[in-house]
Amino acid sequence: MVEQHQQELKKQLWNIANTLRGNMSADDFRDYILGLIFYKYLSDKLNRYADVLLSEDGVTFADVDDSTTDGQEILDAVKEETFDKLGYFFKPSELFHVIAKRGEEGKFILDDITNVLNHIEQSTMGAESADDFNGLFDDLDLTSNKLGKTPDARNKLIAKVLEHLDNINFHLENSEIDVLGDAYEYLIGMFASGAGKKAGEFYTPQMVSKLLAKLVTIDNPNLKSVYDPTCGSGSLLLRVAKEANNPDLKFYGQEQNPSTYNLARMNMIMHDVHYTKFDIQNDDTLEVPAHLEQRFSAVVANPPFSADWSANPLHLNNERFSDYGKLAPKGKADFAFVQHMIHQLDDHGTMAVVLPHGVLFRGAAEGHIRQHLIKEKNYLDMVIGLPANIFFGTEIPTCILVLKKYRKHKDNILFIDASAHYEKGTNCNLLRESDLQQILDAVYNRQYIEKYAFVANITSKDKSDNSIANNDYNLNIPRYVDTFEEDVLVNLDEVAKQLVLNDKAMLDSDLTIMKFCQELGIKQPFEVKE
Repeated sequence: MVEQHQQELKKQLWNIANTLRGNMSADDFRDYILGLIFYKYLSDKLNRYADVLLSEDGVTFADVDDSTTDGQEILDAVKEETFDKLGYFFKPSELFHVIAKRGEEGKFILDDITNVLNHIEQSTMGAESADDFNGLFDDLDLTSNKLGKTPDARNKLIAKVLEHLDNINFHLENSEIDVLGDAYEYLIGMFASGAGKKAGEFYTPQMVSKLLAKLVTIDNPNLKSVYDPTCGSGSLLLRVAKEANNPDLKFYGQEQNPSTYNLARMNMIMHDVHYTKFDIQNDDTLEVPAHLEQRFSAVVANPPFSADWSANPLHLNNERFSDYGKLAPKGKADFAFVQHMIHQLDDHGTMAVVLPHGVLFRGAAEGHIRQHLIKEKNYLDMVIGLPANIFFGTEIPTCILVLKKYRKHKDNILFIDASAHYEKGTNCNLLRESDLQQILDAVYNRQYIEKYAFVANITSKDKSDNSIANNDYNLNIPRYVDTFEEDVLVNLDEVAKQLVLNDKAMLDSDLTIMKFCQELGIKQPFEVKE
């Protein structure tokens, strides 16, 4: 029942988005529809909670008149209780349903919506939840010409969106599954797939998120905290929560893009993560890290591939990078993210990061850092090769590195080549549940699987052994997992004999056709007889 409701909700939301956005790009319309869904979520949640508080008095929140003295006293009492539980408050006249009805009646509601969103943010000022709501609706510009050339056109479009959303029941009684939160995340993914690279930067495909989450929870299901230094819309953090066995899990993240940072905070709240349990910051993680003194049970990330960064020599004095002696190249920040993530990982935690294949074999500074990670630190535990074209906006092959500060298998590294196991998709390729399980089985068993997995010793006494050291710390997966397919031998004499037989058969067939035509009085085989 829950799953059916969830699928229907997803379908309705996507149909609304597609029908109403007109000529606006998916990336632009995303900010409006997700922002308004979030407003409805806050409104419905406040309304339900306030109704519970007022139930003994036989009063409903929506019917409280804030213009009267009695009404104001009731609201003051509700507001005090609500702040501790929800972290925000607004008046009954500002509920989503009330504004939607005004729009349905043809009234101008753009100013009303802008005021309500401002009031939500202002209500948190000085409260513990202030940081989580500050600037949350900055991207919801209702004066933008993208919505329409005139105020009336813009009002008509937004009123239509509110009307559609108001008719959807987002709440499913007695359900422990977060129906709306998952539908919201579904929309984020759909916008990412429709908008290409720009939107894809903040979204990790669901099956990749699931794989990363399982990799960091295999040996540590009771995580206390999870951190993502490039958290995007927060879907990867939330995926780890689904795999972890801890309702009190705390979420930490950093995101450079302001719009995506707002999405991440909305996503947390929409998944019913209490404002005291997440700390998402907006800035450049490599240049201005926000959680430098903290350590986390699990660290996960899908950083921008081969991104630019300053590579400022002063970073060599920074504790994240100083021990390695070299910095990642200015045009390829991949290992800079790896070094940062290792620094944030606690002593018994696990980290999993998606990176382009180049990190496995590129030389110079990257080769030096890679060798230091393996030879001196001995942190690298697994290398998993993924199929090409499974991320929105890029077709390059990728891999997952799994690192731990204290490793159970100290003498070896597991290599898995899952690059050939996927389903061909329209825009990009897809990892299936069976592909995911095949990877996890290889992780659990940690043994040789022909053309799929190989356990490589880090060092060996025999120079001919296929160890990491003997390969000069080059981690290119084909060096360890042999996926070579032998060519099928062709007997040319047999082929020639078969061709002769085929030609004779065709000749016999042609003679038969000609004889048949002569008997019918047809001069040419292709002549049509009247």
